[in-house]
Amino acid sequence: MIFSSLRDFLNRGTALLAKGPVAMIFCEDTVEINSTVQHHLGLGFASVIVILPDAFEIPGRLEGEATWLRHNTTAAGALEQVVNAIAAVAPPATWLYYCYNAEYLFFPFCENRSVGEMLAFHAEERRDAMLAYVIDIYSGDLDRFPDAVDPKGAMLDRSGYYALGRKDRETGQERERQLDFFGGLRWRFEEHVPKHRRKIDRIALFRPQAGLMLRDDHTFNVEEYNTYACPWHHNITSAIVSFRTAKALRTNPGSRYDVHSFVWHSSVPFEWHSQQLMDLGLMEPGQWF
Repeated sequence: MIFSSLRDFLNRGTALLAKGPVAMIFCEDTVEINSTVQHHLGLGFASVIVILPDAFEIPGRLEGEATWLRHNTTAAGALEQVVNAIAAVAPPATWLYYCYNAEYLFFPFCENRSVGEMLAFHAEERRDAMLAYVIDIYSGDLDRFPDAVDPKGAMLDRSGYYALGRKDRETGQERERQLDFFGGLRWRFEEHVPKHRRKIDRIALFRPQAGLMLRDDHTFNVEEYNTYACPWHHNITSAIVSFRTAKALRTNPGSRYDVHSFVWHSSVPFEWHSQQLMDLGLMEPGQWF
């Protein structure tokens, strides 16, 4: 199904939100749209909504497998606008997820358990949102892959990640169970990344409620949604492996001539498996075994 605009979707497409989880994929360019859609379909999302500009062609063989929504994804605040509009009309029990093209969700044991199973367990722990770490992946050979996108030869950083206490915007006091996480290419090439874009945490999975709003730093206006765990024990966390930062560093004029290689002593091949991400401490199974 194809919707000509966000307004068109809100008028005719809300039935797609009745059963979740629902994935929203925002296409900023045409890189790896196919693989991004196929990956999330394979995780068991009930609906996959692909948001893309009018100029982008819809892949013919995937047209019937996903929902396509025309929207200017490069406009300022486009992601927050669409996510908040869809969340406002979705049932409170429906889990929503969002990412960009060339990003791939992983969660513990995702090779043999569905995203719906994982979120059902998370909901049983009285959680309405889940923290995801955005883990940069990149090509090890920028001569062959100048945009740094190489799924078959993707690499990631096995170390260099850290967290700092998150301070309340008004009081300056550290917030309980909230941290700002850093690492990957945004840390190693921080001189090319605006300060407010350097953290790698994202509240990417959530259930809507009245008045809930996604902010431009990938957090919500309901502070409990921004916590990494409940007060009693550790919860599941997820990871979004992403070519987005590498692609931006190699295509933006201000950085592409300064980046000759992303490989360093802590680079390792990405195995496209959840166990590797858990072994590296990049996501947490919590009490789910």
